[in-house]
Amino acid sequence: MNPTTLHDVAREAGVSLATASRVVNGSARKVAEEYRERVMAAAKKLNYTPNLSAQAVARGTSNTVSLIVADIADPYFSTIAAGVNRAAEEEGLIVTVAVTGRSPRREVELVRSLRAQRPKVMILAGSRYAKADENAELADELASYAGLGGQVVFISQREFEYPTVDIRNEDGARDLARSLSDLGYRRFAILAGPAELMTAAQRVRGFRAGLQEAGVTVPEANIIRGPFSRDGAYDSMKALVDRGLDDVDLVFGVSDVMAIGAMTAIHDAGLRVPEDVAVAGFDDVFSAVDVMPPLTTVRIPLEDVGVKAVRIALGLSEEQSAVEAEVVLRGSTPGI
Repeated sequence: MNPTTLHDVAREAGVSLATASRVVNGSARKVAEEYRERVMAAAKKLNYTPNLSAQAVARGTSNTVSLIVADIADPYFSTIAAGVNRAAEEEGLIVTVAVTGRSPRREVELVRSLRAQRPKVMILAGSRYAKADENAELADELASYAGLGGQVVFISQREFEYPTVDIRNEDGARDLARSLSDLGYRRFAILAGPAELMTAAQRVRGFRAGLQEAGVTVPEANIIRGPFSRDGAYDSMKALVDRGLDDVDLVFGVSDVMAIGAMTAIHDAGLRVPEDVAVAGFDDVFSAVDVMPPLTTVRIPLEDVGVKAVRIALGLSEEQSAVEAEVVLRGSTPGI
């Protein structure tokens, strides 16, 4: 069967094609209520579905918000996505989600593909990579998109000339280090993630700075690099346990997902948290309170971050200072 066209709807409703188009495509031009009802009834009867791509071309934009994240399975990003969806729904917009897999090359490819679909807003959530070869190419793609009227917002570091919801990673990690040193901890290991990942680097830098203020130094051998993931942290923690924890009282995972992976590795090794080694994380994802013991962390209002990004893009909120981070002490770090 051939799909129903707008011409079919206009013929069924007994109106001109222009009138049917204004009703179906939400034109700003007024249509008499009688005609609007006739067009809507005809569209329903004929099971007509508007061509959203054609609408986007005609308007220069669509009613979608494109959210690009590193890993949708990571509760950090899924919680941000919940906030983006909530704010978009309030404005009658639809959210699409694309995943980079933490690949700068994939990010460029996604922006190029999404640009052709002309979303109203494009939000790029996820850490930037220091000196990524793709930065210039990404900047060109975003400039082309913005030149067509699209709105770009980043949730990450301020690496591009677009509004950015910047999270105080370094300050939050510094505050966490101070709080842990106040609890009596002096011997630390850090599951640091990749050195080139700016979020991880900021959190490591802030944590070490906070400890230095308390006269504590983390040996380079106790800063373990690995994938920024649960499995990466599990493997790093397993290697740390195999090496021995004689010089470690507390392990800091630079994300909650990594900290939880570390806790699992500790338990699998027959050790206990916090009796044998304490653990702290960063982000305060929803699962941080469900692990046993509950995880000490740095709270970021992640859903609010997503809401804020949408509101900035739509001009409903002024770009403000960076998102504050708050230390939350729980059972995984009872103190010494």
